[in-house]
Amino acid sequence: MGAYQLVAVGTDGSDSSFRAVDRAATVAADAGATLLIISAYHPAKNTGQAEQALGEDAAYHVVGSTPAEEALRTAKERASAKGVADIETVAKEGDPIDIVTSVVNDKKADLLVIGNRGLNSLSGRLLGSVPQGISRKAPTDVLIVHTT
Repeated sequence: MGAYQLVAVGTDGSDSSFRAVDRAATVAADAGATLLIISAYHPAKNTGQAEQALGEDAAYHVVGSTPAEEALRTAKERASAKGVADIETVAKEGDPIDIVTSVVNDKKADLLVIGNRGLNSLSGRLLGSVPQGISRKAPTDVLIVHTT
């Protein structure tokens, strides 16, 4: 067994975040570690209009899953393809920085992998970015992957 037992990664369903998932999966597979994939979300608003427009059958899909759950399914498939045997997923409502750092702390992850999207942007430098906030608040080692 490698130095890492539990490798965590955050995803929002973007291509950039899936590149971080790929890197985390490679690290987890190499270490024989469990991969924990985390996605934070905010609930959809105005689903009532979508339900009315789409009808009863389609309305279930609007209300029945979140974009975070779809992102987690895709991320899990990608991680499995990289050879990770043990994968856990967590979707929680809330701010990405708070959710990711809280889950990593609660699960006692050994490593947190995140993408660098937003770190080099002007708004990221002035206002802060999700990777910057997570790296400051994370209770464990952080690997920031060049994803942009």
